[in-house]
Amino acid sequence: MHVEKREGKTVLYLVNGEERILLDDMQQQGDFLKIDLHIFDAALMVSVNGHTMEGHFVKNDTKTPYSIPFVAEFGQENRFTANPAPASYNFDGKWDVVFSDKEGGSSKAIGVFKHDGNNITGTFLTETGDYRYLDGQVAGEQQKLSAFDGNHAYLFTARPNGDGTLQGEFYSGLSGYESWTATRNEHAQLASAYSLTSLKPGYDKLNFTFPNLEGKQVSLSDPKYKGKVVLVQLVASWCPNCMDATNFLVPYYNKNKGRGLEIIGLGFERSPVFEEAAARLRNMEVHLGVNYDLLVAGVSDKEAAAKALPALDHVLSFPTTIFIGRDGKVRQIHTGFTGPGTGEYYDAWVADFNQAMEELLAEK
Repeated sequence: MHVEKREGKTVLYLVNGEERILLDDMQQQGDFLKIDLHIFDAALMVSVNGHTMEGHFVKNDTKTPYSIPFVAEFGQENRFTANPAPASYNFDGKWDVVFSDKEGGSSKAIGVFKHDGNNITGTFLTETGDYRYLDGQVAGEQQKLSAFDGNHAYLFTARPNGDGTLQGEFYSGLSGYESWTATRNEHAQLASAYSLTSLKPGYDKLNFTFPNLEGKQVSLSDPKYKGKVVLVQLVASWCPNCMDATNFLVPYYNKNKGRGLEIIGLGFERSPVFEEAAARLRNMEVHLGVNYDLLVAGVSDKEAAAKALPALDHVLSFPTTIFIGRDGKVRQIHTGFTGPGTGEYYDAWVADFNQAMEELLAEK
C-alpha cells in the first residue's frame, strides 16, 4: 500500500504492478480503523502502532464471512525479500499453463511474464477472464507473484523442472489452493471468447425486465433502447474483471452515447435481498462513475444468471457482454474480459471491440 495526503485527507492506494486502487473511505470504530476496500463488500480492520499496521482483511460477500490476519510494515517496498539472490532462471515470455485443483479438475491458461533481473510482473489469462496485475520477484530459480485488489489475495510460486517446464503453486484467499504446470510457448492460445456463450436455437433477440437501483422496472423493449445499439453487460460489484470492463465501458459510453448507443448493466450480486444488492451496485456506480443503467438482475450464480436470460445457452463468466444491433438482434456475445493487466492481449481486444462497435453504430 502507498499512503499519501490528498486535499488534507489521508488516502491509501493498493499497489499491484502498474495498478493503483484508491482507498479513501475510512472510519474509526472503537480501537480499530475500518478501511473500506473500494467497490467490494470487504474492509481492512487495522490498528497502527508506530511503523506497524496490524489487523484483518474481512470479506463479507462470501457464504461464510471470514477474515485473514495481516501485518504491514512502513517503508518496506519489497513484496518478498529486500536482498534476493541473483536470478538464475529466465521466466520471461508466454507459457501454456494447466491449473489442477484439489478435486482433480483442470483448466487451461496462458501465463504472460515480464522478467528483468529480480523483478517480475505478469498475469494469467483464462477463457473466463484474467488474474489482473501480478507483481513479484525472482530469487535464484524461485518465482513469486502476488496481488491484493481488495477482494482477492493471490500468491503464485514456480520453479523450473529441469526439462523446460515450470511447476507451480497457487494460493488464494483463506484456503484456496491449486497446482500448475507450464510450458514455454510464444504462440499460446485459448478458445475465442466469442465462441463460448451463444443464443439457444430459435432465438435471435433478448427479452428481459428487471428493477433499476430505485426499484423501477426497466425492459430491453422500452422506447429508450429502440433503434439503438445496446451493450448488455452481465456485471457484479464483487468481480474485479467486471471492474476492469466497467472502467473501459464508462468512458466509451460517455464518448459515444450521442451516436445511438446504450449500455445496460445487469447486476448479479451475492445477496438475494433487493435493497442489499442495489446498495452494492450503487457503491460500484459511484466509485466507477457509471452513468448508464444498472439493474438488479439476480444472485451471483451462473445457473441463476442463465435462468434470468433464458435465450442464452448458459452463462460461463462474469462479466459477459452481449452486443445488440439497432434491429434488436444479438450480433455477438463475449465471455469474460481481457483486462489491461494482460498488455498486448488487452490492446488486441480493444481494437476488435472498436471495430465491431463502429460497424454496429454505422448501421441504419
